[in-house]
Amino acid sequence: MKVVLLPLKDPAQAKQRLACRLSSGERQQLAWAMLEDVAQALRQAREPDQVVVVSSCPPILSYAERNHWRVIPESHQISESHSVDRSCQLLRQSGVTTVLRIPGDIPLLQGQDLDRLLSCELKPPSAILVPSRDGTGTNALLRNPPDAFPSHFGENSLALHQQEAKRHGVELKILRIPRISFDLDELDDILSFRELDQDTYTAAALEGFESLKDLPAIK
Repeated sequence: MKVVLLPLKDPAQAKQRLACRLSSGERQQLAWAMLEDVAQALRQAREPDQVVVVSSCPPILSYAERNHWRVIPESHQISESHSVDRSCQLLRQSGVTTVLRIPGDIPLLQGQDLDRLLSCELKPPSAILVPSRDGTGTNALLRNPPDAFPSHFGENSLALHQQEAKRHGVELKILRIPRISFDLDELDDILSFRELDQDTYTAAALEGFESLKDLPAIK
């Protein structure tokens, strides 16, 4: 069984690194828009047997249920890594063989990207990493078994995951998939994203933000 796992925080607390430019309301709206783009890709994908959301945010859990996704509720989030690893242990116990963790802030994601990853043959223990655009983070983590090695999301997570895979004897591949690598964490990410002129919920949200009106017009 193949599962896509989304660890999601409260949108009201999302994108703190953009607080210098975007208002609290805009950051919250951006988080929801990016999630809607990810949800659309999930609806298009054929390979996932199940989508699972882990979160402590009631509106997020309600959103997941409306999309007919399985939910793993938390009383609070200790860290994303803890949420992912706890969920992966629970999923393995229920018979899941492969888990693909993706974030909720990759608005260019398409169903074919998910299908490409989940159609890869992974003989346990093995894993695939998709780096972030700057090459230091981990934007997608596919593991068979789901708890093949511990997660380390955050600064330099790509190198940390490589170290863990080696330490646990896990065969590891790194795939570069631009649409998965493109998240929005910094103002430069937003500027680059706006230049793409994509037909997404995220692009529509950004277009309406008053705080971005003085940025250069999209060519």
